[in-house]
Amino acid sequence: MRPTGKLHLGHYHGVLKNWVDLQQEYKCHFFVADWHALTTHYEDPSIIADSTWDMVVDWLAAGVDHGLADLFIQSSIPEHAELHLLLSMITPLGWLERVPSYKDQQEKLKEMDLATYGFLGYPLLQSADILIYKAGLVPVGADQVAHVELTREVARRFNYLYGRGLDFEEKAEAAIKKMGKKNAKIFNKLRSSFQENGDQEALGVARALLEAQQNITVGDKERLFGYLEGSGRVILPEPIALLTKASKMPGLDGQKMSKSYNNTIALRDEPEEVEKKLRTMPTDPARVRRTDAGDPAKCPVWQFHEVYSEEGVRNWVQEGCKSASIGCIDCKQPVIDAVLRELKPMQERAKEYTEQPELVRSIINEGTEKARDLAKETLEEVKSAMGINNV
Repeated sequence: MRPTGKLHLGHYHGVLKNWVDLQQEYKCHFFVADWHALTTHYEDPSIIADSTWDMVVDWLAAGVDHGLADLFIQSSIPEHAELHLLLSMITPLGWLERVPSYKDQQEKLKEMDLATYGFLGYPLLQSADILIYKAGLVPVGADQVAHVELTREVARRFNYLYGRGLDFEEKAEAAIKKMGKKNAKIFNKLRSSFQENGDQEALGVARALLEAQQNITVGDKERLFGYLEGSGRVILPEPIALLTKASKMPGLDGQKMSKSYNNTIALRDEPEEVEKKLRTMPTDPARVRRTDAGDPAKCPVWQFHEVYSEEGVRNWVQEGCKSASIGCIDCKQPVIDAVLRELKPMQERAKEYTEQPELVRSIINEGTEKARDLAKETLEEVKSAMGINNV
């Protein structure tokens, strides 16, 4: 997540709640993407430093658990940048230029000078962020799927270029023999079926067979995945996009909650500020007077009810608004109460962490150490495959 300002309810409902669930099921890496923030804030990076530690506190307060996931700051692990550099040597320029968000963001952010390599290359830096940990799944919204697809293409190209040594086939055949006669025969049959006839079912069965093997090393297994598909040893596995549900959290004006629209409720806004923002929300313009009937579908407050209110309250709002039996302030009160209830425990935990900055830094240092060990291992493998060996 990029540190470009205070986290708000949109971040919580769109990302953080999902992270809290994912950490229970997967080994997760969550990091502050401060280098990515520079792609749009390079002229005035002060907000990046100011936001970084606040962001980590908000993560912890929202329930991200450093005992289950590794938390770190991107710039603390230089291997991200080195892998990005190495991948940039093999990535065709056209691949970056065709990423949908490249021209879209340039159009939306006309006031910024985004004619930089950093902005063009940020999807490739994202690829490095993913591949450096050999991540299998990447939780993204629909608008980021193209970036994961780019990562898959880059990994595929890297493996094709550098996954085949002079003795690749000999080592692959030797690894097959280690599987035992029965499994070796099955694997060879499935491989032929896929490579000669394009049988996708055979490919899936062969992959599952390899995953189940206990008699071969990780290196042999990766080599056989490449041999199976007709490429090279899988040095950088291709990740898969794990689609997250689109956030239903609206902004105070009914648009997407965003700092650029000035329509947010920050996770650490004081209760009085939260109440003021919600009480002054725009409503159905047809309700000029208290006695005028309204239509919840045309009111931003209704979108908050869809997120926070139970069915009984929503029915009460629908009937009361359309019949003018309740006023807009009456309608807003259940939302105010629900938002304050949601924020209260997070704000209490955030206060505990802000009062212990040394604890927050210790959590980040621990996560950085674990993540960097993995990053170093991958980078060494990449450099060895490319023939770049430190003396």
